Amino acid sequence: MTNETAVEDQLDGGVPYRSRRRTLVRAGVPVAVGAVIAAGVGLVPALAADSPPDLPQLSAEQVVTKVLGSDTQALSGTVSVSTDLGVPSQLLGAAAGGLGAAAGHGSDQGGASADPQSKLLGLLGGDQTLRVAVDGPDRQRVDLMENMAGYTLVRNGDQSWAWDSSTNTALHMTGRPAGHTGAKAPKAPLTGVPATPQEAARQFLTGSAGTTSVTVAGTANVAGQKAYQLSVKPTQSGSTVSEVRISVAADNGVPLAVVVKSTDGSTVLDVHFTDVSFAEPTAKTFDFTAPKGAKVTEKKTDEAAAGHDAQDKKGDQGGKGDRGKGHDGVNVIGEGWTAVVSTQLPTGVEAPAQGSQGNGKQGKQHGRPMNPQALVKSLGKPVGGGTLISTKVVNVLLTDDGRVFAGAVTLPVLQHAAGVN
Repeated sequence: MTNETAVEDQLDGGVPYRSRRRTLVRAGVPVAVGAVIAAGVGLVPALAADSPPDLPQLSAEQVVTKVLGSDTQALSGTVSVSTDLGVPSQLLGAAAGGLGAAAGHGSDQGGASADPQSKLLGLLGGDQTLRVAVDGPDRQRVDLMENMAGYTLVRNGDQSWAWDSSTNTALHMTGRPAGHTGAKAPKAPLTGVPATPQEAARQFLTGSAGTTSVTVAGTANVAGQKAYQLSVKPTQSGSTVSEVRISVAADNGVPLAVVVKSTDGSTVLDVHFTDVSFAEPTAKTFDFTAPKGAKVTEKKTDEAAAGHDAQDKKGDQGGKGDRGKGHDGVNVIGEGWTAVVSTQLPTGVEAPAQGSQGNGKQGKQHGRPMNPQALVKSLGKPVGGGTLISTKVVNVLLTDDGRVFAGAVTLPVLQHAAGVN
């Protein structure tokens, strides 16, 4: 059996890791919680066999090093994702619509319904099953299996496809992502939302070492693999996350399950393999051709990057104490488990166009204007300084002047970030 060893400073590539200076990494914990933020279930019963396996004793530092140093490049399997953040369905729908409209550039929806970020917002609510396959940094595939429909996301070298079978629309991206080195498996999720235990675990283990306690909490059998279990807890006050439980394959350090519990004792995220193979997937796994009649939107990765750069120049507004500027006008305040994401919420955006025709042509009617601020106010409750939408783990504060502050944190932390009482 394993020992209960607390660790404050873990290793990444053999050197102590610290809170990253880059904006998205500083926000790793709330993003993983909310945006998987970015990112549990009943801790082990559903995953473990009758008795835990007997494994060599390792310290928490050794298990973390095994995860961050894992060189496993190939795997395939089935991933179960269950989320219960308590986010109002109307808010998720509006968020998905807004991202879809952005992907489609307003009324020209094109491949908006196939856009990965808007489509996979569905992972933030309910239960989902995905088939995943990975063969190094250049070849990945995720298939989201839905009733009577499906969604496929494939990267094969410099070609990436996203296809929504329900609308028969596809998004075709050419070129390699910015910062792609090809040296190891990509650290950023293919989807923009953590869709596998590896993506979620890396965000939790690399985002806030200085404010985290890590212990080894026994062993378990997960997806037919013997695994160590890490218990990751915040040492900061103000977080709404009480524990993250990560199951790590003993043989190769691949995270097999990530479970998140909130401070009220409820399980808010469970992402785990139900079956997994570390054999190299066949090359044809990553082949994709748009089905006949599909409406395909073409885009280059440099065009997408240019769009993000343009957004970064807009609306540089945030609360007091802003520590960094992120993508699309998003700022991050603070670090670790109590990091807060802030942005300016528009008073009105155009909803996705309605009346898509069966021949793939979009209707001429534009979507009705939406007022995000009014939506938040209708779903929230008045508090000092604005309106609060409170969920099991993610809280969102809309200030009276239209700023938004969100994180896996308590209301006082949001109010402090916003500079309001």
